[in-house]
Amino acid sequence: MESLVTLLVFAPFIASLVAGLFGRRIGNVASQSVTTGALFLSCALAWYVFSKWTWGGLEPFTVTVAPFIHVGQFISNWSIRIDALSAVMLIVVTTVSALVHLYSWGYMAEDDSKPRFFAYLSFFTFAMLALVTSADFMQLFFGWEGVGVASYLLIGFWFKKPTANAAAIKAFVVNRVGDFGFALGIMTIFWAFGSIQFAEIFPQVAHLAGKAWWFAGHNWRLMDLACVLLFIGAMGKSAQFFLHTWLPDAMEGPTPVSALIHAATMVTAGVYMVCLLSPMFEYAPDAKNVVAVIGAVTALFAATVGLTQNDIKRVIAYSTCSQLGYMFFAAGVGAYQAAMFHLFTHAFFKALLFLGAGSVIHGMHHEQDMRKYGAIAKFMPITYAVMTIGTIAITGLGIPGLDLGFAGFYSKDTIIEAAFAAGGNNPVGLFASIVGVVVAGLTAFYSWRVAFFTFNGHARWGAASHGDDHASHAQIETHTEPTGHDDHAHVHDDHGHDHKPHESPLVMLIPLIVLAVGAIASGFVFFEHFVGEGQAEFWRGAIFTAPTNHVLHEAHQTPLWLKTVPLVVSVLGLLVAAYMYLLKEGLGARLAAQKGMLYLFSYNKWYFDELYEATFLRAARWLGDLFWKVGDKKIIDGLGPDGVAATSAAVGKFAGRLQTGFVYHYAFVMLLGVLGLLSFAFWAWGS
Repeated sequence: MESLVTLLVFAPFIASLVAGLFGRRIGNVASQSVTTGALFLSCALAWYVFSKWTWGGLEPFTVTVAPFIHVGQFISNWSIRIDALSAVMLIVVTTVSALVHLYSWGYMAEDDSKPRFFAYLSFFTFAMLALVTSADFMQLFFGWEGVGVASYLLIGFWFKKPTANAAAIKAFVVNRVGDFGFALGIMTIFWAFGSIQFAEIFPQVAHLAGKAWWFAGHNWRLMDLACVLLFIGAMGKSAQFFLHTWLPDAMEGPTPVSALIHAATMVTAGVYMVCLLSPMFEYAPDAKNVVAVIGAVTALFAATVGLTQNDIKRVIAYSTCSQLGYMFFAAGVGAYQAAMFHLFTHAFFKALLFLGAGSVIHGMHHEQDMRKYGAIAKFMPITYAVMTIGTIAITGLGIPGLDLGFAGFYSKDTIIEAAFAAGGNNPVGLFASIVGVVVAGLTAFYSWRVAFFTFNGHARWGAASHGDDHASHAQIETHTEPTGHDDHAHVHDDHGHDHKPHESPLVMLIPLIVLAVGAIASGFVFFEHFVGEGQAEFWRGAIFTAPTNHVLHEAHQTPLWLKTVPLVVSVLGLLVAAYMYLLKEGLGARLAAQKGMLYLFSYNKWYFDELYEATFLRAARWLGDLFWKVGDKKIIDGLGPDGVAATSAAVGKFAGRLQTGFVYHYAFVMLLGVLGLLSFAFWAWGS
């Protein structure tokens, strides 16, 4: 088993080196084959490990691969930790990554940099696998930064686009803000425990839980301080409120990147980290409240913004941000198992939605604006079917009494019920449960808006190709001529050629079908293992809950009316979306054209970009100009090298004037010298 898990982790890295270093020599097909084959090998091994854990009685173990950093008491080894948490993450990461590799054969077929793209994908997967199998904070940090580097490279993959470069830099900088807090948290842990090994830290937590530092007139509890600092890192990586602004812009990368990194894997690293550190968070009540509040606010914020966005990928990106909020407030109220369950199911239906959106974009000749879609269901029937499945899954439709529904029904409803159960002792839990219900309705509305706006109604692509580029968004959206109701309708590319919308190739559809199966079945198949009666046997200590934490048990005892409320609001969101985008097509555009205050607030993403531009960015530019123009140029250079050079030049220029070339000038100077010398001699002798 040890050799298998080692191969599982390092196979993508080896494939990445082969494609990255030798891709031009071995060619596109060989590069794609090596990386895709390595990922399917890792995926098969991951499912084998998961099955042995779930049904074969496999016990936790750690493989020490090699020494990493040994400096004094700071000991870090490259290790592979296998327990329930890492086993779950292994199948999430490798399954989605393998399917994305396969999907990219079709989506990136026209790109001339396929070896580089597949090398980046495989390197990202290796970094994520290193993260989720880490046995100490140092390897966790290595994987954390590794996926950040891969994210930067993949967001800016099309580096000739200025917007892609700007988005990559934005993601990199915002994540550095979070990682600063993450690094401080690791330092705090090492200072307090003298170790960064999870196996050495967790048994000491209860003993040191009451330890506090006196600083700035306040006692700072060790566990709360360390956990809040570590959570700041999670806020950046998982795009939580305040550090969320990079995620929508990251959609500048190719769509397979969005599905792999920004839906199913990297952005869930923060959730995984909080659940992994449950032995610490259980003794940090204030930090848990921070996690719950930030998660709930993020879920609400992202859902409200998703209501009005028109780029299909950005809507799904804000949906990701909102669903991550669910996971965090679940962990914040102590239902870590429910958070991991939603992480697991979300990976299937969110990857499905992103790759489905990529199929639509591919079929619509790289158009991403939903206002230029419509009536394409009959042209792309398989994509339509699987995206409908993904929409049902994310909205959590199901029958509470019969416990029958798609994946999101089981995991999302469990989170809402857990937050409500926690609300009996903590008002933060009650707040989170109310937000969870509201967001369920908003999620249903914007998710079905995407489905109806894209696949149903009247075709708007004729207007999009022939219309005035200066037409308002509302005018584009309200175009309802029935151009899409005959098979002779076409969409025009940038060169003026006519094309019909078309279904994607089989290599892109197979991953969609596989993910659709996961979006349907992953909830009811694994419910008992993750959050049901058998959850303790499944997790086997990988998630720690304090003796006083009965949230998950109490979640199953909540009244039937609470279990019914999410269904009611989800159906309501569906009906409103159907009314606005099917029965009264164009109503949404007319409301948008009024440019009401709430609409603009949502459309402009709560004005966070403008706020950060007016505060942090301008302040940073002013400070940079101060240090550069005043400190560096005027003071340091002015008094230093520039000042010395200017003085030397002035002295040289003055001395140069004395070199006239006339003998009588030199004789006169010599005479002055002799007179001066004689004068000094007489003065010296006289004294």
